[in-house]
Order: sequence, then C-alpha cells, then structure tokens
Amino acid sequence: MTAEAFPSPIRTRSRFAALLAATSLGVYLLIIIGATTSVTDAAATCTTWPTCEPPTNPLSQTELAIAWAHRLAAIVVGLLVVATAIAAWLGDTSARVRSTMLVAVGLYALQIGVGAVTATDGPDALVPGLHLGLGVAVFGAVVLSLAWDLERATGSDDDVDRSVATEPADPLEDAPEPGIHPTPDDLADRIKLTATAYLSMTKPRLMWLLCLVAAAGMALAAGPALDGATAVATLLGGVLAIGASGTFNHVLERDVDRRMNRTADRPLATDLVPIRNAVCFGIGLSTASIAVFLTINGLAAALGLVAILFYSVVYTLVLKPNTVQNTVIGGAAGALPALIGWAAVTNEIGLPALALAGVIFLWTPAHFYNLALAYREDYARGGFPMMPVVRGETVTRKHIVYYLGATLVGAAVLAWLSDLGVLFAATTVAFGGVFLWAAVELHFARTDRAALRSFHASNAFLGAVLVAILIDAMVLV
Repeated sequence: MTAEAFPSPIRTRSRFAALLAATSLGVYLLIIIGATTSVTDAAATCTTWPTCEPPTNPLSQTELAIAWAHRLAAIVVGLLVVATAIAAWLGDTSARVRSTMLVAVGLYALQIGVGAVTATDGPDALVPGLHLGLGVAVFGAVVLSLAWDLERATGSDDDVDRSVATEPADPLEDAPEPGIHPTPDDLADRIKLTATAYLSMTKPRLMWLLCLVAAAGMALAAGPALDGATAVATLLGGVLAIGASGTFNHVLERDVDRRMNRTADRPLATDLVPIRNAVCFGIGLSTASIAVFLTINGLAAALGLVAILFYSVVYTLVLKPNTVQNTVIGGAAGALPALIGWAAVTNEIGLPALALAGVIFLWTPAHFYNLALAYREDYARGGFPMMPVVRGETVTRKHIVYYLGATLVGAAVLAWLSDLGVLFAATTVAFGGVFLWAAVELHFARTDRAALRSFHASNAFLGAVLVAILIDAMVLV
C-alpha cells in the first residue's frame, strides 16, 4: 500500500485504522451514555429536541448533565461517523468496508430520528429499546469495518501451517519420558516444594479474576445489603471449585504438558506429584467446594458442580483437543461464577446475572486468542487445534476485534438491565479503549510481545470493569 492511500489528513492506513477505532469508541461511548440515561431516567430532564430545556423542577443536576452529555456526544460522534465514511469512500478500502460505513451513516441518521421522538414523546412512543438497538447496530458496523480493514492491511494468506492444521499431532507421540524432579535433602525445603506443587495445581492466578466475577454477581443481586457470611462462603466455595478444576486439568493434560515449553515444569509433568495423590486432592477439593456451597443453597452447589465438570471434562477432554472453537465454547466455564454469585444471594438466576455471564463469555476469546498467538508453536506441539494453529494468525487477530466488540455490546446491555451508573460506564469506555488500541497495535506489530500486551490489556479491562461493578452496585447507589 502507498503512503498516500487516503485523503489528507488521514493519508496512511494506520491513521485510518486509528480513525475507525476512535469512531467505534465514540459510538460506544454514546451507547453507554444512552444506557445510563435510560437507567437513571435522566431523559426526563430533557423533554425538547434538539436543544435540552429542562422542566420546571429537574430531577437533579447530575441527571441533567447526563442528558446534555448524551446530546453533545451525539453531535461529535455523528461527525466522526460521517468523516470516517467519507475517508473510506475516498481512500483505498474494500467494497465491503465502504458499504458497511455507508450503512452505519444511514443507521445513525435513523437513530437520531428515533432519539428525537423518544425525547419529545417519551420512551414508550416507539418500540422500547429501539434507540439502543440502533446504536448497537451502528457500533457493530464500525467494528466490522475496522476488523476487515485491518485484515486487508496487515493480513497474509500463508500464515497457516497446513501440516499442523489438517493433521494435529498426537499428544502422546514422541513425548519425552517423565523426568525425575530432584528432591531437596532438607525436610523444610521438601515440604515447601511439595506445598508449592499442590498450590500450583489449583491455578491460583485464575482465582482472583473468577472470584471477582462471583463477587460482581453477588453485588448486582444484593447491592449494599449483601450478607458478609454469604459472600465469604461463596468465595470460599469458588476458590475450592477453581482449585479442583485446575487439579483435574493438570492430571488429564500431564502427557501433553511435557511437550509444551510453557507447561513442561508442571508438577505432574515432572512427576513431582504422583497421579493418585493429585486425583485424591482434586476429589477432596470438589467435595469441600460442594459442601460449602450447600451451606448457602442447592442451586449454588449445583452450579458449582457444573463448573467443575465443565472445565475438567467438557473443556479439557472434549473441546480443547478436538475443535477450533474450544476457546469460544469453553468461555462458559469462566461465565458460571457470575451465575453462582447471583444464585448464592437469590437462589435463582436473573437477567443481570445472565448479562454479566454473557460479558465474560464473549470476553474469553478476545482475551485468550492473544495468548494462543503468543504461544502458537507451543500449542501446535501439543496437538491442540487453537485458532492461530488451524485458521492462522490473520484470522485470529480479526476475531479478537470481533469478540472485543461483542464484549463491549454485552457490557452496554448489562448497564441497561441493571442499576449501574457513571463509574461503570466510564470504566468500560476507558479500559475498552485501551484494549481496542492494543488489539489494533497487534495487527500492525504482529509480534509475540504485542500479543502479550493485548493479553494483559484484556485482563486489565475485565478486572477494572468488575471492580467498577462492585463499587457502583455497593457504594454509589
């Protein structure tokens, strides 16, 4: 591509990608402000259009500010959408990008009309949720344009190893003989080494994030009235369930772990922990987890058992070694703590819990595909049909953008279905922007380091969003 692929001041393809990313974030900001406006009933403070004239007794200055922010953001974002569409049509883009951006402009114009009717005649004048739905459609169109343009600009047709993709290696073939882990002479050192080995089987690095998911589910369900004993029991049961799932994963993948550099030093891969002991340890953790959940209610215990079985059996044995969609479907394992947290408080499953679980489910591929890119060769040696191994790096990078966009839509739906406010909205936009920028940078850099930066950005995004949910639901109410 030439350096003058786009009209001034865009000129370069990387700047056009930045414009698309900025436009998508602008549209998303408008969606999240709109969802917040709907939840807080701030629209009632602004009953005229296009100007915003409050009634005699406005609900509050905060709600009036939210309503004004929505109107002003709509103007700025509208200009961004039009400018991006013009740049797409005048620049070196594909037909589908140009057409999709034209659709985005049309949908945005329609959304403005729906917003005007909603402001003057009330939210029930048209189909409920139509305004938000049109915003999501515009956002989807811009994100698709971004993903397709990045694919065209940075993609390659020869980044798939066909020998690996069509005939995955047998995980047991050519596996090295189990190594003998050196045993320290000192008793204290042996105890420390053994304790560390058992702890590592529980995958403690996963615990903090999954516990945050469960805590967010509880906060959405109970708010400030959350019972401390219920919270402690739920988190304890969750930690035990995560530990059990991780242990069984170590047992079932011990032979494959020896093939992969990233996992070759795991306790069962090095025979530091006997298989029988690990199995007993996993059963003990599972039993303890269900016992703790049963002190809360039967639904939480049932969901805890499903989580252990899904990760240990369905994901580890069925999905991971057999389908390229293993990461997508396997995202259900990470989403279950959201349902467990809500069920622990209410003994049922509500819409906000399903929305939170949906956010985690959609986030998982956007998050894990980065790790799969960074360790593509390792997964190929293990015989796992991960997306970069089977479909190639270009398709994987494109799907990261797809799922990130879907995750942000899921967060907007969560805001619409719950009482989450400004903090959640601001956090989602800010950290979503960081994640999106890292994903765009990954397309142009195409390095393992860039993939790991995007991976860490995804962690930061979800961690920050979950903390914002906790604060919004339990403090800022």
